[in-house]
Amino acid sequence: MGKHDEPRVLDLLGTALSGGPTGERTSEFFRWKHRDNPFGASPGLVAESADGRVVAVRLFLRWEFVFGGEVIRAVRAVDTATHPDVQGRGLFRRLTTDLLERIEADTSLVFNTPNGNSLPGYLKMGWQEVGKVPIALHPIRPLAFARGLKELRASGDLTGTSQTWNSVDPAARCRFPTARQFFSDPRAAIGFDELVAEADAGDAAIGHDKLRTALTGDFLRWRYGEAPGLDYRIVASYKNGELTGVVFGRPRLRGPLVEFTLSQMVVRPGDRDTARTLFSGVAMSGCDHVATHLPRGSEAARAARYAGYATPPRTGMLLVARPVHPHPIDVHDLRSWQLSLGDLEVF
Repeated sequence: MGKHDEPRVLDLLGTALSGGPTGERTSEFFRWKHRDNPFGASPGLVAESADGRVVAVRLFLRWEFVFGGEVIRAVRAVDTATHPDVQGRGLFRRLTTDLLERIEADTSLVFNTPNGNSLPGYLKMGWQEVGKVPIALHPIRPLAFARGLKELRASGDLTGTSQTWNSVDPAARCRFPTARQFFSDPRAAIGFDELVAEADAGDAAIGHDKLRTALTGDFLRWRYGEAPGLDYRIVASYKNGELTGVVFGRPRLRGPLVEFTLSQMVVRPGDRDTARTLFSGVAMSGCDHVATHLPRGSEAARAARYAGYATPPRTGMLLVARPVHPHPIDVHDLRSWQLSLGDLEVF
């Protein structure tokens, strides 16, 4: 798939998959996701009809994990679509298997979080379920949160994705500055790269035997500061003028509720006081509740339990994986992964 295919691919994705996480399929978002990714441009394939239309597309988002100091090259299966006119002809399977062959030389692992409609197709092609990545919740406005859950249960739309809910502007409810503003203000971001390096060293110590995304300042700027249309916000903590911790998250609608999706917390190893301070700050977001997943064993995860975050049963994001080459750990065991919500949401 070349750059010249982008307009036709965007048109197909909009037809088959609606507007995506930003509400519309824009060239800006596509380039950020598939061209500007610090892990590399996304490999992809398209199928064309006799009249030159793109009728199917298969894209793999490049990613890198580390395990015991070794870089594990991976891809995430994303943005697959088949035009309604040609569904049922095996294009999804053919494009996927062909693309797997093309990436085999430089990729060790494929992973993704499929929905119920696409899961059977992946399982038939060799993917296996890893498990549900649990999502912890914390009410900020308990009465509004309880009413919203009641409405969601009554409607049967527990994901909150129905288009029938009344329109609410989540951005107007959130009081935090944007990630873009934070990174564009040299005074606010002083010491950010040093903080990230120390936090990553702490993550490496507790997750040396797990697959995890290595944190760098450049990666976090791309992931949260440059993401177009996603409205990532910042909660920052300072002590004696020094940056001690940062939270990245975004306000979004969940049916009648406004959720603050806490994607990433960056704190130094052992600094539980800063983690607690950041959770106190997140509680001032103006949203109805917070949702997050934090790396198991991290200071952030421990502080979340102290702050009253709880994981409802039978909820979470289903993670599936398909090794391309043998691995020293069982990638189909959820305990082999050390993830933040930011590794999974949006993509």
